[in-house]
Formats: sequence, C-alpha cells, structure tokens
Amino acid sequence: MATRRLPVTFIMITVTLDAMGIGLILPVMPDLIREVRGATLSDAALWGGILSAVYAVMQFGFSPTIGNLSDRFGRRPILLTSMAVMAVDYVVMALAGTIWLLLAGRVVAGIAASTHSTALAYMADITDTSKRAQNFGLVSAGFGIGFILGPAVGGLLGGLDPRAPFVAAACLAAANFAFGWFVLPESLPRDRRRAFDWRRANPAGGLKQMGKLPGVKPLLAVMLAYQVANFTYPAVWAYYTQGAFGWDARTVGLSLAAYGVAIAVVQAGLIRAILPRLGETRAVVWGLILNTTCLLLYGLATEGWMIWILIPISAMGAIVAPAMQGIMSRAAGEDQQGELQGVLSSISALSMILSPLMMTQAFFWFTRPETPLWLPGAPFLLGAVLMATAFALYITTRKTRTEPATTPAE
Repeated sequence: MATRRLPVTFIMITVTLDAMGIGLILPVMPDLIREVRGATLSDAALWGGILSAVYAVMQFGFSPTIGNLSDRFGRRPILLTSMAVMAVDYVVMALAGTIWLLLAGRVVAGIAASTHSTALAYMADITDTSKRAQNFGLVSAGFGIGFILGPAVGGLLGGLDPRAPFVAAACLAAANFAFGWFVLPESLPRDRRRAFDWRRANPAGGLKQMGKLPGVKPLLAVMLAYQVANFTYPAVWAYYTQGAFGWDARTVGLSLAAYGVAIAVVQAGLIRAILPRLGETRAVVWGLILNTTCLLLYGLATEGWMIWILIPISAMGAIVAPAMQGIMSRAAGEDQQGELQGVLSSISALSMILSPLMMTQAFFWFTRPETPLWLPGAPFLLGAVLMATAFALYITTRKTRTEPATTPAE
C-alpha cells in the first residue's frame, strides 16, 4: 500500500501543477506584459487573452499525442520529461524580455502540461476496473486544487514581482521531477504497449478511433456539452458577481476559493463514498440534473447570500466527470487507456477555449448599457441549456449503448 501511495501522490502533484499553469499567470499578466511591451492596460489585456488561448489550444492539440506516446513508451518517461520541460520553461518565462518569448513559453507550457491524460492512464493501470472512477476523482481533485492555487500563488507572489510566480513554479516543477524520479515506477508492462500511430495521435484521429468503441461516441458528445457548461464558472465568475452583486475583488477571491475547496472535497472524498452506492450510470443522471438546476439558480439569483448557499450544493455536481470516465474506461481496451484519456483531455481543453468565448459574449450582450434586458446571469442560463442538452443526449442514447453493468453497494 505504501509503495502505491507515493506514485499516486506524485500523480496528484503533477496534475495540480498542470492546472496551476492555467491560472498562475492571470494576476500578473497585465503588469508583466506592460513591462515587456511598454503597453497600455488595454493592449496588455489583448495579449493576455492571446496567451491564455494559446495555452489551451496547445493542450487541446497535444493531449492525444502525449497520451499515445505514453501507450508506446510507458507513463514514467512521459511524466518525468513533462516536469523537466515545465521547470525549464518557467525559468525562460521568468527571464523573458519580449512578448514573443512569453508567447513561445506559453506554447511550450501548454504542450508540457498536456499530461492529464497520462496521469489518468497511470491511475487506470494501477487500479482495478471497478474502482477506477473513484481514483479518477482523486486526479480531478488535484486539478481542482491547482485551479485554486494557481491564481492564489500568482496574486500573492505577483505583489512582490510580476516574475516571481514563474520562479516559484519552476522550483515546484523541479522538485516534483526529483520526487518522481525516485518514487514513480513504470505502470505499463511492455507486453501491453502498442506502436505509435500519427493517425490516432491527434484530436481528430483519436476521436474517430474512440468513436468506433461501443457506447463511447455518444458519451464524448455528452462530455463536451457538460464541460462547456461547467466552465461557465471560471469563465465569468468575477464579472458576474461584480456586476450582479457589486462584490469587490476580495469577496470574489474568497468565493472562488470556497468553490474550489468545495469541489476538491467532493472529488477527493465524497465521490469515493457516493459512487459505489449510487453506481456510475445513476451518478451521471442525477449529477446532470443537479448541475442544470444549480446553473439556473445562479443565473436567476438576486442576492449575494444565495451564491454562498449554492456553492457547496453545486460542487456536488462534480460527480459527473469521474463517473463518465469510469464508464468509458471500461469500454476501451487496456492498451487504449492513454488514448482515451488523451481524447477526454482534448475535449476538456476544447471546452476551455469555447466556454470563455461563449460566456463572456453572453455577459457582454446582457450587461451593456443599451441592452433591452439587463441579465448578468445570462451566461449561467446558457450553461443550464447546455447542461440540459448533455442530460438529454445521455438519456436518449442510453438504450443504444452497451454499458457494463454497475451494481451499487448495499
């Protein structure tokens, strides 16, 4: 048990650092871009959006490639190489004197952080099929923790120097590389590895290949709708709470931290207790219903105190993702786990590109001075429509899928 606990710890730290890279730069980007370009704040905001989009695009494009490489060469070399590259890349960004070097740094960081699929594949390798969904919840918890720590560390250290967060991230990545070098054994035996195929090692090829598996194709559509709706929270939370309730930056930060902690508690603890009793299929159904309802309530909320009540309730909806991953993991072969998780990571990254574009546009159109209907919660209502669509797709296609039976615990 102890020998397995250390590799799992490394996996969780790795996923946390990957997620931190998304939010780490947000608090310091305006000052850093103005420093390297001598630009105005509006120009800095434009470039900040480009840098964030580039990071997500790289994760979307390279997650299947990284997942397939791990199916060919094993999980250990991919995970350790990623940590080493991230450490060097953060040093480069800390020293960057031009916007183009920062852009190149975000490109490399996005590729190096595309190991979410490999981390999930490692967990699949070392876990019995009946318990995979529960352990996927641990990986999701690490991702959620990274979402909390990224902006927090970036804001705290950015107050000292705009480049300080990158130095801290480089140190963390280097330390995790050293930790993994000593505690991470290879989880994929050589007889279960398969040849690398470029036709499958890209988002389109991976989706096509996964679409051939019984029951997986409709679930990929469900997952996309769910993820785009779910990313409404980070996409517009600060704008929504300030516009609807007049919250200041401190209150917005506290609410984001509370939501992140609630998600982490659900993913790391409650999911492991609920899933065996409820079963994966029913967990998806009730989770999608809960998510749809909460998004509607967020969109129609009229007082700030309502948000604080909704935060822990809406966090329970996080049960959907690991339950869906568990169902699809059993439909894929043992030599396709990295490929499947790579496709799922690409869907997540695609959602991180699409959702901010959609939700910020919805917020803009319903809060501008000339709008005929002032509705700052419009993005959440749009998210509710997408979540309801995910529910309808899941129910509609359920009879056509071949899903392994899951028996809830007595």
